[in-house]
Amino acid sequence: MKIMNLLAEKGKDRWGKKSPTIAFLGDSVTQGCFEIYTKNDGSIEAVFDKNATYHGYLNQILTELFPDTTLNIINAGISGDRAPLGAERLQRDVLDYSPDLTVVCYGLNDNGWGKEGLHLYTDALDDIFTRLKAAGGEVIFMTPNMQNTEISCHLTDEKHRNSAKGAMESQLAGNLDYYLAAAKELAKKHGVKVCDVYAKWKKMAELGVNTTELLANKINHPTRKMNWLFATSLLDTLLED
Repeated sequence: MKIMNLLAEKGKDRWGKKSPTIAFLGDSVTQGCFEIYTKNDGSIEAVFDKNATYHGYLNQILTELFPDTTLNIINAGISGDRAPLGAERLQRDVLDYSPDLTVVCYGLNDNGWGKEGLHLYTDALDDIFTRLKAAGGEVIFMTPNMQNTEISCHLTDEKHRNSAKGAMESQLAGNLDYYLAAAKELAKKHGVKVCDVYAKWKKMAELGVNTTELLANKINHPTRKMNWLFATSLLDTLLED
């Protein structure tokens, strides 16, 4: 992808070339959410760890490859976000920074609408892809991880177990598969590259891996180590022509 050439060119001409910018638009996984807990007021909150985000890991890899190059990372992830809300804030949180590449990752929260709500998701992604492409930057649609497929024994709080139950039912009903299949078709229509991390999670599940235990909150946030899978998968995509 062109972004890799921009990184290389910056290293060769640090004074004459601007630092490339990569924006990441998505939900809690993009923002950097991991475990969850119940606050004293009864609300549920997440543990935030910006040092363990997948784009933070990708930045580490790219810094290793291009040590003499500076790179701007825009974290436009918001916990609880869905594609329609991402479309609403696209200008402010992404386009205003004129990114050379934007990685879009939605589906984990959107699929909770069920199959009847698919159009809300695809209409918003269509808008996001259209505006990003019109702005001239490269775009990648990255599929998310799986949600839980069982209620983990590690969840003891009733509110957390209820949240896990809803996510599990949606996952087992195939809602996320349905949403991501539509998203990948839409990406193809727009000429947007797809980094299919979800397919890797599904393969692990087929091999008997307990993917629920690979989730920090046992619902939908990958563990810190599993965020490396996103980072290395993105690197593979960036190295494609």
